[in-house]
Amino acid sequence: MTSTAASTPTDTDLDATFGPIFQRIAHDAVAREIDRRLPYEEVGWLREAGFGALRVPVEFGGRGIGVRQLFRLLIELAAAESNLPQALRVHFAYVEDLLLAEPGPERERRLRAVAAGTLVGNAITEPGVGAVDRYRTRLTPGPDGWLLNGTKYYSTGSLYADHILTAADRDGERVGVLVDAHASGVRQHDDWDGFGQRLTASGTTEFTDVAVREADILGPGYGTPGPTYSTAYLQLVQLAVLAGIAQRAELDARQWVSARTRGYTHSAAALPRQDPLVQQVIGRLSSAAYAARATVLAVAEQLDEVLAHGASDPDELVAVELAAAQAQLAVIDLVLPATSLLFEVGGASIVAERQRLDRHWRNARTISVHNPAIQKARAIGDHLLNGAELPFAWSAGERPAPEVAR
Repeated sequence: MTSTAASTPTDTDLDATFGPIFQRIAHDAVAREIDRRLPYEEVGWLREAGFGALRVPVEFGGRGIGVRQLFRLLIELAAAESNLPQALRVHFAYVEDLLLAEPGPERERRLRAVAAGTLVGNAITEPGVGAVDRYRTRLTPGPDGWLLNGTKYYSTGSLYADHILTAADRDGERVGVLVDAHASGVRQHDDWDGFGQRLTASGTTEFTDVAVREADILGPGYGTPGPTYSTAYLQLVQLAVLAGIAQRAELDARQWVSARTRGYTHSAAALPRQDPLVQQVIGRLSSAAYAARATVLAVAEQLDEVLAHGASDPDELVAVELAAAQAQLAVIDLVLPATSLLFEVGGASIVAERQRLDRHWRNARTISVHNPAIQKARAIGDHLLNGAELPFAWSAGERPAPEVAR
């Protein structure tokens, strides 16, 4: 269900609300990177402004915007701080699941909770396991329901969240579970040691005898094959991050060049900004950012249609999955070279640690290895040549997610 067009904010409205917040977030991005300061305060700004409820219908307290509008904002947020859209990735997929659920009082309460500020993180993947049919995390009978025990990694966004979406084995059945992030027995660690996207809180989550109500078990899923919108959706969030990184990298390089008053003895102009070779680099960076953004928004428009139709047409799901996979290869090939090319505009001073311009390449490289591109390229080719099924992610569950209380 979506709000009426008359009550849906325009892009101009959204920019007026979130533009200043994004600017505030961008202001200390380098300092956060240097200090490895997790952006709790910045997440709070987004929460207070209703960013997590952008897709929640107006009648339930949200903004009721479209998918394309959301991804446009995610690109802008990524340009300010690339860690934050990734940290919120599963939250927005959770909201989409609620929007697709059958109308009723439970669904309404859950959507109103999101509108009130509830954020959802994730802890699905297990260290050293990976495959969904080998989860070691278990649900076992407890005194008042179930007990959850296990260890997860890549718990992206969970340190900023109120609830954690996880996956477990219950008597041989793979199920999704929604856990209170602050419940007894939940321990979270900021031990993500990747060289990029360091502030996504993608570390370890431990569950030790965590009490789980039957109502908080999502039902069968995380192992049920078949077409789903969520693979394309979750991948597109990553591509929005890449597009935002490209946008910020171009801006940072342009500002650095504009401020330079010293050229080189063998350069073609007295000032770097007047040098045609430097101008060419800025032009190429701008082109990469534009193309990445346009690609993401094109797939977002397609997702908008799929979700408006209930995400139930297998042909539409296959088509948007193919589009997202093709976009992944294209955007990576645009952004990764651009984040290295930017260093061509300057000499040794451009690599100063205080500027951390290397973070753009490190963050882009880190994002681009999620769902490895070589595997996606092969899957696309096999699909187009032989009609092979595309590698959809596992479904999140056959019935709607439970209520998230504040």
